[in-house]
Amino acid sequence: MRSYPPYNLSTPDKQLNVLQITDLHLSMHDICLNDVVATVNCRQRFEAVLQQALNEDIRCDLIVVTGDLVDEVQPAIYDYIFAVLDATNIPYACIAGNHDVTDETGRELPFFQRQLVAKSADPRLLSRHVIHTDDWQLLFLDSAIAGKVAGEITPTDIDWLCAQLSACDKPAFLALHHHVLPMHSDWIDEYIAKNAETFWQRMDDFSHLRVVISGHTHQEQAREHQGVTVYNTPSTCYQFKPYENDFAYDNHARPGYRWLQLANNGQVASWVKRLDT
Repeated sequence: MRSYPPYNLSTPDKQLNVLQITDLHLSMHDICLNDVVATVNCRQRFEAVLQQALNEDIRCDLIVVTGDLVDEVQPAIYDYIFAVLDATNIPYACIAGNHDVTDETGRELPFFQRQLVAKSADPRLLSRHVIHTDDWQLLFLDSAIAGKVAGEITPTDIDWLCAQLSACDKPAFLALHHHVLPMHSDWIDEYIAKNAETFWQRMDDFSHLRVVISGHTHQEQAREHQGVTVYNTPSTCYQFKPYENDFAYDNHARPGYRWLQLANNGQVASWVKRLDT
């Protein structure tokens, strides 16, 4: 088992290949179930996504899990996920999403009638963490608010980011759970990271911030903003329909994951793959 979390990474060719997976949404039902059933099993999809990605003809240097590891906050579910990640023998980093600090009661009820219960984050989920590589700095923020669906980049978070970016002029990569640009979907944009506008104003001073990745939206998108490439990535479990103003699942979109290649000259290549079956 590798030491967790990683602080420094080096590769033979100075290129870093990052596998992003997000929004696993595992429950105790998932990890206790051994038989294939008609309903969605998020554990089986998580395992299939990880197996497919790591069987591709590409070296994986780091696995990044951008939140919502669980659908109910139970230590046993995290133990299972971390054991699976440990077994890959690849460095990895995990951050919290809203479901990692919030439980819902009354799941049989419409969402607006459910009660959101604040929970403490698992201590293995990272906040204000830095991984240094040969040519990049990788920054990790916890945007989750206990008991809430929406997230926040706090003023303290922004100050921390500015301090890190001021101290190191390597190209920078930022991972958090909540999206920082509108998705043009009314219902999901209610839950965008608060202070996103302030975040972008402060980041405008740092041209070496190159990449922002997030989860939360359960869909694929890539956009350029202030010279930064901003990526949203599909869930390993179920997907949301893009550009819908009311909540809707995308029943035709398969689980997915994202590759990012961070080159030693600061350039980035990225693409999304979907589960084959």
